[in-house]
Amino acid sequence: MISIELLPQTAFVFMLVFSRLGSMVMLMPAIGEVSVPAQVRLLLALVLSAVMFPLVSDSYSAIPPTVPGLAMAVIYEVLIGIFVGMSAKLIMSALHVAGNIIALQTGLAFAQNVDPTQGTQSAILATFLSMLAVTLIFATDMHHLLIAAMRDSYVLFKPGEILPVGDFLQMAVKVTSGAFTLGVQLSAPFVVFGLVFYIGIGLLSKLMPQIQIFFIAMPANIGLGFALLFLILGAMMTWFLQGFEQTMSMFVQ
Repeated sequence: MISIELLPQTAFVFMLVFSRLGSMVMLMPAIGEVSVPAQVRLLLALVLSAVMFPLVSDSYSAIPPTVPGLAMAVIYEVLIGIFVGMSAKLIMSALHVAGNIIALQTGLAFAQNVDPTQGTQSAILATFLSMLAVTLIFATDMHHLLIAAMRDSYVLFKPGEILPVGDFLQMAVKVTSGAFTLGVQLSAPFVVFGLVFYIGIGLLSKLMPQIQIFFIAMPANIGLGFALLFLILGAMMTWFLQGFEQTMSMFVQ
């Protein structure tokens, strides 16, 4: 039984735990996609907060005596949650980069639809890769890394300490550049394919100018692009999962 004197402290700590974990859940891939209803994400955040509460409640101090102190405590937790969740979200953007490059090289850049993992319109190949990545994250149990990052964030960023703004900025730059690099690496075979294909088409048009090269190039470009995607899709997603695991492991102790 919780005594009446402990109820305010318990409510205060649960509010801070929910502020941090709720911010992470709203941004993390797989468990916090835009396509997932907000009510479901809210319920998931509440459940995770209730499970995590007994494990991390000792990390928090007493209730601040002033309203600004209380507000700063909540803002601190929200910023930590946004940072960890956004880091995971940025890794997913690597597939957005890769998908758009692949679509550009294979002549499918005009096939656009809404990407539920990004909440914006993008090439259909980018949407396919993003949805495939979410499926593989669950299939390989890598969503456990996301939950572990929630728990271990209390080891890396202890409540009440000074917010490491400089480290945040360095990490944000590192994760963003790493996501873009990963996206280019995933699409590198298609960049080479596009270069070789269009050079070949250019030479063919010069050697045989009477041929309607456009009617030959477009079907061949799309067909060969799909064949190449079929051959290397497994290796691409394995490489992405390794990058995802490496990034999220920075938050797991």
